[in-house]
Amino acid sequence: MNVTMILEMVSQAAGDRAAVVSGDLCWNYNELADRARAHAAAIRERDVTSVAYLGENSPETIALFFGCAMAGVSYVPVNYRWTDDQLAEALQRIAPVAVVTDERSAPRVRGLPGVEPLHLTGGGAPAEPEDTDGEFPAVLLFTSGTSGTPKAAVLRNRHLVPYVVTTVEFLNASEDEAILVSVPPYHIAAVSSLLTSVYAGRRIVLMPAFDPAAWVEAARRHKATQAMVVPTMLNRILDEAERDGQGLPALRHLSYGGGRMPVEVIERAMSLLPSLDLVNAYGLTETSSTITLLSPDDHREAAASDDPSVRARLGSVGRALPTVEIEIRDEDGRVLGPHETGEIWVRGDQVSGEYLSHSAVGDDGWYPTRDHGHLDVDGFLFLHGRADDVIVRGGENIAPGEIEERLRSHTSIKDVAVIGVPDTEWGERIEAFVVPAAGAAVVEEDLRQWVREGLRSTRVPQSFHVREELPYNEMGKLLRRVLRAESVAALAPSPRPAFRRWGAWSGAGRRRRRSDRSPSPASDCRERGSGHD
Repeated sequence: MNVTMILEMVSQAAGDRAAVVSGDLCWNYNELADRARAHAAAIRERDVTSVAYLGENSPETIALFFGCAMAGVSYVPVNYRWTDDQLAEALQRIAPVAVVTDERSAPRVRGLPGVEPLHLTGGGAPAEPEDTDGEFPAVLLFTSGTSGTPKAAVLRNRHLVPYVVTTVEFLNASEDEAILVSVPPYHIAAVSSLLTSVYAGRRIVLMPAFDPAAWVEAARRHKATQAMVVPTMLNRILDEAERDGQGLPALRHLSYGGGRMPVEVIERAMSLLPSLDLVNAYGLTETSSTITLLSPDDHREAAASDDPSVRARLGSVGRALPTVEIEIRDEDGRVLGPHETGEIWVRGDQVSGEYLSHSAVGDDGWYPTRDHGHLDVDGFLFLHGRADDVIVRGGENIAPGEIEERLRSHTSIKDVAVIGVPDTEWGERIEAFVVPAAGAAVVEEDLRQWVREGLRSTRVPQSFHVREELPYNEMGKLLRRVLRAESVAALAPSPRPAFRRWGAWSGAGRRRRRSDRSPSPASDCRERGSGHD
C-alpha cells in the first residue's frame, strides 16, 4: 500500500463526502482526487524527482501532496519563514526541483539554479497514478533546526502508511466530523493530520496560518470537532473562546504537541472545556509523527488523582503506541530502568531515522532520538529536553528541564529557559532566562533558594536574566541556541585599545629606531588576548 492508495480508496468508497474546506471553497473527495491527478499530469512533464511547495496552507497543498505521489516524485514542503539564503541553500540540496509557490512567495525562487517554478492550473487531462512501492520516498521534510542547520528527513511509503493504518480505521469518521488544521504545511503534524484525516474520511478545514481570533471563528463556523495545536497556540485560543462566553461547543477532541505544554494550561483547558478529550502526542519528523500518547482518560485520571506520582503524568507525553518500542539508554548504550534519565531510543515500522545524507537507524532498527527523558514504572514517558541541551558541570550531566520545572512552579515565574554556557572553572555554568508572572517581581536570591530546596545546590543557576518573552519557533519549540549565543557573546572579551607606540626603550635606555622595534602593541594585545580566551 502507498500514499496514493489512501486517497484513491476514499474517493471510490465515499467520493461525495466533503473533503477540504477553506473559506467558501469546498471540494469533495472525488474533486480532490481529480485535482491531484491533474497536478500529477503537469508534474510528469518536468524532469524532476521532487516538487517543493513554498507558501501557507491552501487546498492546493493537499492536492499537490497527492499529485506528487501519483506522479512518482517526492513532495517537499519548505519553510516560508526562512531567509532567502536559507531557502536557496535548502532547494539546492534537492535540485533539480520544481517549486510551487503562493503568490507572495513566487519572487523568492526566481533565478535560483536548478530550481524551476511550476504553475498549477488544475486543468488538463488527469494522469493515472504511478504504482510506487514501499521504498518510494513520498515526503522530504526539513527538520525545524532548533539547534543547527535543518536536515532533510526522508519519509518513505513504508513509514507513512503503517502509521496511518495503525492509528485510524478506514472511513471511521462520521460525516459531521471536521478537523481544523492551522499548523504550517512543512511540519510533520500537518502531513500526519492530512493522511489520517483522509483515510478516516474526515472533512479538513484549512487555515492559511494561525491567528487565535480567526481560529476560534473558524472552529465555530465550520463546527470543527477536532484540532491539533502547539503550546504557543492553546492559551491564546482559550483566551478568545472565553472572551464572549460561547466556548467551542462543537469541539470534541484536541491534540497538542510539538513542545512543552505547561500543566497550568492543560488544567485551564480541562476546566474551561470539561467535555473535551485532550491528547498529548509526542513524535518527531523522523518517526512519521506520533510515537507516544497521553490519552483523554490519562488526562482525567491524572487531574483527579491525589497520588503525586499519578498527578505528575499530566506533565508526561504518555505511553508508547502499541506498534512502537521505547527504551531509555545511557551514554554507553545500557538500557536504564524506571526513573533513570537517559536518551530516548525508538523502534517501529513507522520510524524512518533517515536523511538525504545518511541513516541514523542501527541494524537492529533502533533510532536514537537525541531527546532525553525517563519512563515511570507504568511506562509513561517524561521529556527532559534535547541531548544537546544537557549541561555538563564539573563532570556531572544536568538536564535543564528539571531546573525549569522547579523554577516554573515558583509564583513569580511565568516562563523559563535554562542553558549551560562555557565556564573556565566548571566546564559549563548554569544560567536561567525568566519571564516574570504578571505583576510579580523577580528576586534572584529567592529563586536560588527555591531551586536549592527543591533540587540541590549543584542545580542552582549562577545568574538570572529577566526577559519579556523567550524565543520560540512557530511550532512552539524553545530556541535555546538563541539564548546560548547571547550568553556566549556576552562572555567575549571587549576589544582592547590599540596604543600607538612611538618607540621602545632598550635595556641600555636608548630609544630604538622604528625599523627595529618590537611588534606594535595592537598586534601584541591581540596575540596575548587570544592566548587567554
